[in-house]
Amino acid sequence: MKRRAARRADQGRTVRPMLATLIDAPFDDVAWVFETKWDGFRVIARTGGGVALLFSRNGKRVTGDYPRIAAALGKIRQRAVLDGELVALDKRGRSRFQLLQQARLTGAGLRYYAFDLLFLNGRDLRRWPLVERKSLLKRILPKGGPIRFSRHIKKSGIRLFRAARRRGLEGVVAKREQGRYVSGRRTREWLKIKTGLRQEAVIVGFTRPRRTRKHFGALVLALRSRNAWQYAGHTGTGFDAATLKALHRRLQALTTQRGPLREKIANEQSISWVRPKLVCEVKFTEWTDEGRMRHPVFVGLRSDKPARQVVAEHGRRLSLRARGR
Repeated sequence: MKRRAARRADQGRTVRPMLATLIDAPFDDVAWVFETKWDGFRVIARTGGGVALLFSRNGKRVTGDYPRIAAALGKIRQRAVLDGELVALDKRGRSRFQLLQQARLTGAGLRYYAFDLLFLNGRDLRRWPLVERKSLLKRILPKGGPIRFSRHIKKSGIRLFRAARRRGLEGVVAKREQGRYVSGRRTREWLKIKTGLRQEAVIVGFTRPRRTRKHFGALVLALRSRNAWQYAGHTGTGFDAATLKALHRRLQALTTQRGPLREKIANEQSISWVRPKLVCEVKFTEWTDEGRMRHPVFVGLRSDKPARQVVAEHGRRLSLRARGR
């Protein structure tokens, strides 16, 4: 079968991943395929010559942090650039972002779910249809071990979403079957539908501990809005003792006299301000009218996104026309 010409490109450069747009409800559509939304750490992998290099979403090399995954990907004989998610699985086989830090140290439960193939032996495949890229991807992946092919189903997004919700998974990603890969952009060719509300946020301060808690009481969270930091809420839950200690140590190194928020908030006298460098992920119940998260719970730190890119994500309603029909 004749394929449209694929441009030859330098695989040595860092490839910025394609990003999905958040929408508020699942859908069925014959022109789309649907995958599990993995609750992990986005990783671009470059293979060839018996070795593999791993890069985070913002281009940081993380090969040394995950040697077992790098070794397994090194078994791919072809020179290739893959996109996928590094996850840690719990005892029920569910990906859990909270487990990644411990899994990084022990290697237990780590998996790399590959879901796209961007380059193969110097050929740029990003203009190829998604289903053709995934077909090639499946052929080159090693069998067994921690490297997995991220399977998809056609048309039935609502069924997959309901199954994800029953299992307690993060959600579903919808992708246009004939879609191209657009590096470094958030497009409507990929859509994500979450089973619960999750949001990245930047830590801008912490409060004093109360009662028997050590280290700190709650984190003060902010989001970027109109080139300024907007208060987004406090979170004082979701921490274990080890996380409290380790996070407090990192926060102390970032303390500053003045807070970065553009508005005044209650009880500022009890807050130790920090420079807005650390990005975390939280889950929460709803957005308030003031643009704050209600009852946010700490999930974990993220090192794959610059703080200044952290903005509020609100699910959009998309019509068939907006989905490209």
